[in-house]
Amino acid sequence: MENISRRPQTLRRSFIPFLLLIVLTLASVAASWISSRSPGSPGSHVGPEGVVMFNEPELAAASSTATGKIVDGITCQTQAKEVVKYHIHVYIAVYVDGHPRTLPAGIGITRPPLVEKSSAGTFLDAGLYDCLYWLHTHVADGIVHVEAPLKQGFTLGQFFDIWNQPLNAGQVGPAKGKVVVFENGKKLRGDPRSTPLLAHAVIQIDVGSPVVAFHPFIYKVTGACGQGTNSCSVPTS
Repeated sequence: MENISRRPQTLRRSFIPFLLLIVLTLASVAASWISSRSPGSPGSHVGPEGVVMFNEPELAAASSTATGKIVDGITCQTQAKEVVKYHIHVYIAVYVDGHPRTLPAGIGITRPPLVEKSSAGTFLDAGLYDCLYWLHTHVADGIVHVEAPLKQGFTLGQFFDIWNQPLNAGQVGPAKGKVVVFENGKKLRGDPRSTPLLAHAVIQIDVGSPVVAFHPFIYKVTGACGQGTNSCSVPTS
């Protein structure tokens, strides 16, 4: 009887080190992941917009961009007709089943784009024979430019519509699974398409499992910033 009564205590003592091992392992994995997504980590460099870029696969190609038609009330302007009085930047990070994916350069720019190369990387812009939507990317660094003729609200859904990629509660581009969206550290509820594109925000989209905890990202857009505006490094309020 004495041995039987002591058995639960023995099991509890042996279980505690096992739990500690699991906690330490998870902490090590998290630290390794954060290190891999930090400036200066292997596979990262500062791109032509002054933003750290990571060597990650694209979520989808930019070539699926709508071909100049009006999308959700947003027009595609040629270089000669572009008027920009509202210019802000939004950083978007995407994780598919816990693995990072990047936004390609050239979303919202019709073919063929103007290609500008430098030691920092490739920068795409509107050329003489194509047009640029108000929501677009110049570099594969996660920065979405909002360049509009007047200040107004824009959403993540509009950006994906210009990209001609699906976005809903169960799919982001070609990736399918439960979708979780964070903005500036806050987990959002409701339709991911309604996520607002706020000045200097960080939006993180998780598709599938596991859900990656929100990872803050500090950035300042400088250097090449696209035609039509001088407000590159300072967001328009």
